[in-house]
Amino acid sequence: MFHSSAMVNSHRKPMFNIHRGFYCLTAILPQICICSQFSVPSSYHFTEDPGAFPVATNGERFPWQELRLPSVVIPLHYDLFVHPNLTSLDFVASEKIEVLVSNATQFIILHSKDLEITNATLQSEEDSRYMKPGKELKVLSYPAHEQIALLVPEKLTPHLKYYVAMDFQAKLGDGFEGFYKSTYRTLGGETRILAVTDFEPTQARMAFPCFDEPLFKANFSIKIRRESRHIALSNMPKVKTIELEGGLLEDHFETTVKMSTYLVAYIVCDFHSLSGFTSSGVKVSIYASPDKRNQTHYALQASLKLLDFYEKYFDIYYPLSKLDLIAIPDFAPGAMENWGLITYRETSLLFDPKTSSASDKLWVTRVIAHELAHQWFGNLVTMEWWNDIWLKEGFAKYMELIAVNATYPELQFDDYFLNVCFEVITKDSLNSSRPISKPAETPTQIQEMFDEVSYNKGACILNMLKDFLGEEKFQKGIIQYLKKFSYRNAKNDDLWSSLSNLAFLGENAEVKEMMTTWTLQKGIPLLVVKQDGCSLRLQQERFLQGVFQEDPEWRALQERYLWHIPLTYSTSSSNVIHRHILKSKTDTLDLPEKTSWVKFNVDSNGYYIVHYEGHGWDQLITQLNQNHTLLRPKDRVGLIHDVFQLVGAGRLTLDKALDMTYYLQHETSSPALLEGLSYLESFYHMMDRRNISDISENLKRYLLQYFKPVIDRQSWSDKGSVWDRMLRSALLKLACDLNHAPCIQKAAELFSQWMESSGKLNIPTDVLKIVYSVGAQTTAGWNYLLEQYELSMSSAEQNKILYALSTSKHQEKLLKLIELGMEGKVIKTQNLAALLHAIARRPKGQQLAWDFVRENWTHLLKKFDLGSYDIRMIISGTTAHFSSKDKLQEVKLFFESLEAQGSHLDIFQTVLETITKNIKWLEKNLPTLRTWLMVNT
Repeated sequence: MFHSSAMVNSHRKPMFNIHRGFYCLTAILPQICICSQFSVPSSYHFTEDPGAFPVATNGERFPWQELRLPSVVIPLHYDLFVHPNLTSLDFVASEKIEVLVSNATQFIILHSKDLEITNATLQSEEDSRYMKPGKELKVLSYPAHEQIALLVPEKLTPHLKYYVAMDFQAKLGDGFEGFYKSTYRTLGGETRILAVTDFEPTQARMAFPCFDEPLFKANFSIKIRRESRHIALSNMPKVKTIELEGGLLEDHFETTVKMSTYLVAYIVCDFHSLSGFTSSGVKVSIYASPDKRNQTHYALQASLKLLDFYEKYFDIYYPLSKLDLIAIPDFAPGAMENWGLITYRETSLLFDPKTSSASDKLWVTRVIAHELAHQWFGNLVTMEWWNDIWLKEGFAKYMELIAVNATYPELQFDDYFLNVCFEVITKDSLNSSRPISKPAETPTQIQEMFDEVSYNKGACILNMLKDFLGEEKFQKGIIQYLKKFSYRNAKNDDLWSSLSNLAFLGENAEVKEMMTTWTLQKGIPLLVVKQDGCSLRLQQERFLQGVFQEDPEWRALQERYLWHIPLTYSTSSSNVIHRHILKSKTDTLDLPEKTSWVKFNVDSNGYYIVHYEGHGWDQLITQLNQNHTLLRPKDRVGLIHDVFQLVGAGRLTLDKALDMTYYLQHETSSPALLEGLSYLESFYHMMDRRNISDISENLKRYLLQYFKPVIDRQSWSDKGSVWDRMLRSALLKLACDLNHAPCIQKAAELFSQWMESSGKLNIPTDVLKIVYSVGAQTTAGWNYLLEQYELSMSSAEQNKILYALSTSKHQEKLLKLIELGMEGKVIKTQNLAALLHAIARRPKGQQLAWDFVRENWTHLLKKFDLGSYDIRMIISGTTAHFSSKDKLQEVKLFFESLEAQGSHLDIFQTVLETITKNIKWLEKNLPTLRTWLMVNT
């Protein structure tokens, strides 16, 4: 799965950017292997203690009390028939599940949520062979655990197969989960409906009763009934279509490979496609609504290239004969990796050359690379349980780097990957962070695992490990892991074993010992370096933002934290990369010769922050001012990042960090320039939101004066490399945000021409958002943009328009946007979280957005699940930028009221710590910032 940051996928993203051993019963059933994970007691029957079990909806005892299913009955194959009605917006369905019983039992427990089961029967294999009718089963329901119990008339016999058949029906969902309806508008203004699935992590049970846990892998044979004006798609290719009475058609699909329920997918729609073949003969098709088919060309080209790359890289062919990628008009995540039928938000798949910018192209390429990587990491090899979700999400995020670099080197994603790590450090440096691998049991807890710790930190520690082992060894290890666990499930240790068991021992034997320090404890280490002549004294601590060394709680928060850190460093006297593993709290290194500076964490490949005590920082700042090119470009980005992070941790004064930015006037590397600018810009917005006008005015003056040469060099075009183009977008956006007259004038001029041309004029895509934002400041411009938003056939353009509309200073306009987002017709509800985030980040919108969330919380929960990415983004997006004690108290009271109603999310604590961190940052650094600006402007 890929989480979309929708309108806010800019250079520096917000807090949310927001895939064992077997024993075989060969004596009885050859070729049926049951994973040894499924260990069971000798017999399953009702307990004698009636108080130990929950009560079913009909008042009877429900025979199972755990959240996790028992492993007595194991699904082998599902025959699933589905008939959605896109007029009455409901569906009828039936299924026959072939199960294997490993121990005697009187009941079968499965997952089912909001389904009306109209009939349930059981046949033994023998009954089935002789065509005997099934025995009626009593169905008990326990909604609190989203489970049903099928009570069997007589105990099921161990080691035999049975067939469970059920008929059921339900409404198509209104949200984004299970089997739900989506709508789109044609160029002619007609609204059309499609039915689509999205099951990860625990929503397959909303579409059909099933064993909805990753470990219960099975094969699925799917049949879908539809009208002739629609097509049906599923994981596998279509085998045949049968014509039925009344003009209905029934599509039969090939049986799937063995897979988990969350990867099942089926769609009924009227979309069009564009297809091609990979070099190994896989048919790849990109589906979109008919009017958007012309935006599928880039996705097809990228998918073909990436699928070819992965087959070679993993040395394993993609196992299906087709792969469909489809752009869904209403979709909560950025994308979902269903095997053979990958679903995407339109913004994550479609590319419109007229309105998609350089960063849009990078985004689409990354998301396709991410989902295609899941066909191996996640689909072929699946985590045993959701506590190790990083095994698929961290890997897919990491493979974006490897695959995009190999297939589209011109996108220069290698330089962008630093942001992936920097984004998660913001969260991981708070005490409320969590380990990569962490217990998760309830659906809400499982949903919360889909965060930047699983995705970004997972990817960053894998990148660090690859740098430590070397690319070739690392690749061999992951190929071994994928081949060993194909069509099976794996856990953390299985990965480390595969990476340790390479033919060469030595350093690899330490892989598990080293990597468990990164996956089983939360946080990020701080490396403190003190140079004394030719000697380096090293010390590791836990890096904490917002808790200072002098604070009473600091020492307790440091206890029992120890990482095995694969250090790299270079010096002023040689380009050689030195390596050392720091396994203890302190250590000493001897340098071969005297050197004026030492730089640790070469190319920022390591997941740690570095603090240079004594004169260390002064020497590096001097070097940057004298000749910054002696330090590698990524090392310069890393230094800027670390120096500002250390200010937030109270280890450096702000003036030291600001002094480092002096050299940026000579910087030619866009990533380094953007890194420095992002901090200065964030200080400006913090002051602007708090109305600390003397500082915000001086900061504005400093930025426009200091970066004037580079701002003036920017053309209003789409020329240059990806990084030239992303720098142009960022600098011109900043200049116009700061009311820089030439910028406002040029943008207003382009906007007027665009309006006069009735939206036909092609504005360069990299400046489109800026032009729209300036245009949105007049009432006529804002109204025209809202009209164009409704008419636009490009979701990339709609994103830019929506961002521009959110920059209005008129509260009634902002409120109208939120209302439209809640209504979901003009502005789709999937964009509400990003919209609220954009509004809340502006002085005129922050109170409005925050009030709206508090007053409409119950309405929001009707639209999104409590643990969903959208709810978490809405909470953090409207509160995490606050920096006053009053606001902290307001947020705290709101969270307490939610918890009193039984709603608890880990994000609550993260937000409270973030606001506390902001308050402390201001207390500590405001006077310094004020003085520094007075001296420097």
